[in-house]
Amino acid sequence: MTQTAVIPDVSVGRGARRASRGRGNAIDTARKRLFIPFVGPALLFYSVLFVAPSVYAIWISFHKWPGSGPMEFVGIGNYVKLFGDKLFLQSFSNTLLLLFVVGIAVFAVSFGLTLVLRDMAGRKIARSVIFFPHLVNAMIFGVLAGFVLNPGGLVNTLLGWAGVADPPAWLATENLFPLIMVMLTWITTGYYTTILMAGVDRIPPYYYEDCALAGANAFQRLRYVILPLTWDVFGTCAVLWTISSVKIFEIIWIFGGSTGQGIPPTRTWSTAVYTYVTAFSGESIPAYGMASASAILSLALVSVLVVLLRRVMKRDAIEF
Repeated sequence: MTQTAVIPDVSVGRGARRASRGRGNAIDTARKRLFIPFVGPALLFYSVLFVAPSVYAIWISFHKWPGSGPMEFVGIGNYVKLFGDKLFLQSFSNTLLLLFVVGIAVFAVSFGLTLVLRDMAGRKIARSVIFFPHLVNAMIFGVLAGFVLNPGGLVNTLLGWAGVADPPAWLATENLFPLIMVMLTWITTGYYTTILMAGVDRIPPYYYEDCALAGANAFQRLRYVILPLTWDVFGTCAVLWTISSVKIFEIIWIFGGSTGQGIPPTRTWSTAVYTYVTAFSGESIPAYGMASASAILSLALVSVLVVLLRRVMKRDAIEF
């Protein structure tokens, strides 16, 4: 019996691969054609509204300029002055306190609320209630602080009724920044709780059922189910807080105004307040070079921290 060898048609395989590559190239070409009409306008607006002003701010930071007239080139002189300015160093230190101390408090409270509200009846209503302070303008909290926390305000009145003869001076300079930190924690906790709850809600219920059948306790559910499946949400929240904390301005300015001094006490300044006062205070000659250098350092801080966060919190995506 004669066996006939079957020889595969190599040309057919090559033709299929060429056809596949051709379709892939056609798709890439179509995507490139759609890039300009769809992404181009957004890229143009981003460049005009952000990139160009940032580049111009870097240019100004190398000059001494009161806002009008010719610029005097000083190189890195403005940056050297900043690192020798005790007021800027204090403002930068306060910004780091807001970033790390308030950030840790916000995420600890937010995550705790997420775990408590996850199985609670009426969690949607509770989520709306805790999110509400984030919707209120910072000016409201500043005005409220002036009425409630002043020496004759509601808080001291209630403490007097409770028998406290010498209530603390809530709006004293030494107490103002801790009060701002507490208020920021209260204001922003609801926002991040809502985001974290949305991440936890997307976890399929059968994962929790499997944990119950396996006899896993609450800590084991947290470690092996909740954290791995919501890690990307935590990373996004960390980046959002890093960006927003460096820009905190309104609540510090309003709380300083509630003391009747107009400009906030220097002990409460952040780098955003320092930049604004240096450029627009109206009490001295504007120093746009110093203000721009301060803003650039803040931008550099945000950029470095965001890159580090993305690297530290990078994990393989888990599909479920």
